[in-house]
Amino acid sequence: MDVKIHDSWKEVLKNEFTQPYFPQIVTFLRTEKEAGKVIYPPGSLIFNAFNTTHFDNVKVVLLGQDPYHGPGQAHGLCFSVQDGITPPPSLVNIYKELNTDVGVPIPKSGNLIKWAQQGVLMLNASLTVRANEPMSHSKIGWATFTDAVIRTVSEKKEHVVFLLWGKFAQEKASMVDASKHLVLRAAHPSPYSASNGFFGCHHFSKTNEYLVKNGIEPIDWSL
Repeated sequence: MDVKIHDSWKEVLKNEFTQPYFPQIVTFLRTEKEAGKVIYPPGSLIFNAFNTTHFDNVKVVLLGQDPYHGPGQAHGLCFSVQDGITPPPSLVNIYKELNTDVGVPIPKSGNLIKWAQQGVLMLNASLTVRANEPMSHSKIGWATFTDAVIRTVSEKKEHVVFLLWGKFAQEKASMVDASKHLVLRAAHPSPYSASNGFFGCHHFSKTNEYLVKNGIEPIDWSL
């Protein structure tokens, strides 16, 4: 099937698109739409993370759980919202840590596409969600696909930083070869947990230190 994903990913993930689960995802989404369900992000942005951060350019993997489920928020990049949308609480806390860690002024915009353009794969475990129903698409097969993405990056690349924030993300650590990548764990930036180890984690500076040490251009975290 012809998936609207950048050719670099289409090549390394080609086996996934031929597995039985993938057409089942497509059929499920089509059925949802035919039933009048609103799905986020829009179809053209479902693979935005992959089309913005090509496989060859991946330096960092930032793992989220589920797209935002409110109008105009989700655009296929985890934790990021579209221009004109107020940054959600978790993103506000990310900005606070960014400011204290590397001195970046707290941005007004919640659009993180600049990170994605520099090689931060901003991957949600589920790539779609039904409007106003968090985790509503978490069981339709997306996790099988995104787990394959994590394994593929781990196997085929070297010196990638994996940012695993919160218990859900940290459960993916077993898929990463820590002997050739850097795995950084912290509490989730949600207001419910940020004070339990996200604030003060210094993941932004640690990421760049590791990239520079391995001869890789660091991320400009400013927005």
